[in-house]
Amino acid sequence: MMKVVLKLEYLDDKVKQKVMKKVSGVEGVDSVSIDTKDKKLTVTGNVDPVELVSKLKKLCHTEILSKKPDEKTKKAAATKAYSELAHYHYQYQRPYRHYPTAVPARYQQHHYSVEEDPNSCVIC
Repeated sequence: MMKVVLKLEYLDDKVKQKVMKKVSGVEGVDSVSIDTKDKKLTVTGNVDPVELVSKLKKLCHTEILSKKPDEKTKKAAATKAYSELAHYHYQYQRPYRHYPTAVPARYQQHHYSVEEDPNSCVIC
């Protein structure tokens, strides 16, 4: 949830009504309020301020004054980040279990002497 404050430059109430209609139709907008004295539009919800400005540029000149996350969102995000960090430590900091490797089998090698004629090497 974001709280976006936009500065508008409009001349009459007809443009103000069109602005309210356009902004309320944007996906992710939860609430919209206009301060007629300061000509500021306050929008809360999951919305991109650049998208709002591009929607309103045909109706009036618009500037982004501020973009802040809500207090509830800050606390929820901090809690979520802490729980993810705790899960990370649990998952990756467990003790390592050592399993011994299997010893390869050794085969005995027998050497044989092969001669075609056993009497070929006789000393005379």
